Amino acid sequence: MTAETAVANLPAVTAIAERDEVGAVDYLRNSHSRYTKLRARIGSEAHDLFERMARGEFVGRVHPDLEPYRAAFAEFLDVVRPELVRAEDIAWSDTHQYAGSFDAILRVRLGEDGKPDHEHGTWHLLIVDWKTSKSTYPDVALQMSAYAHADKIVAPDGSSEPMPEFDGAAVLHITPDGWAFKPVRIDPEVFGIFLTLRKVFTWDRDISKTVIGRAIAESARRLVTGTQRRA
Repeated sequence: MTAETAVANLPAVTAIAERDEVGAVDYLRNSHSRYTKLRARIGSEAHDLFERMARGEFVGRVHPDLEPYRAAFAEFLDVVRPELVRAEDIAWSDTHQYAGSFDAILRVRLGEDGKPDHEHGTWHLLIVDWKTSKSTYPDVALQMSAYAHADKIVAPDGSSEPMPEFDGAAVLHITPDGWAFKPVRIDPEVFGIFLTLRKVFTWDRDISKTVIGRAIAESARRLVTGTQRRA
């Protein structure tokens, strides 16, 4: 990314370097941080946009950076025709001590081939996540399985209800170039791996700090080497 920034902004980098070499280096070195902040902002704003559109809210003109995401999500709604059940609520597990905010629970009508079938398909209840990253990564399955196997849903007003039984999970991956609605595994094997990682988290945060105690015996005099004395 540093190299791409340098090539794309060569005249500007050269001009900066003529006055401030350190400033030019910092500009290039921090290109990844600027990109991360930009992607985080777009991702957050896109998620807000998706929720509004899924709820049926009219969305007019949006910032040019968001327009490709708006158009892609509108096409997804037209092609898949999902019914929104819930959005942006908390999945809470008392059993395994974790919580997280899921993007949506949708009902979609799918045929035997797993593709949208609005006339003869069967309704499926899916836990769904929106992704605006460059790609969809395997750990989304851990995230989705955790949501699906939580004990309850907690609403913004503090009320709760049991987590429903899902027919599956899916991730809607949207980029400026297009969109794809992909099934995600949330079966016991995947959830078991999540629980293993949950235990590793507990180890790192809590248990690892308790396993080594204070010395019950130690040397009475610390050896000082000749090198240390000369220093």
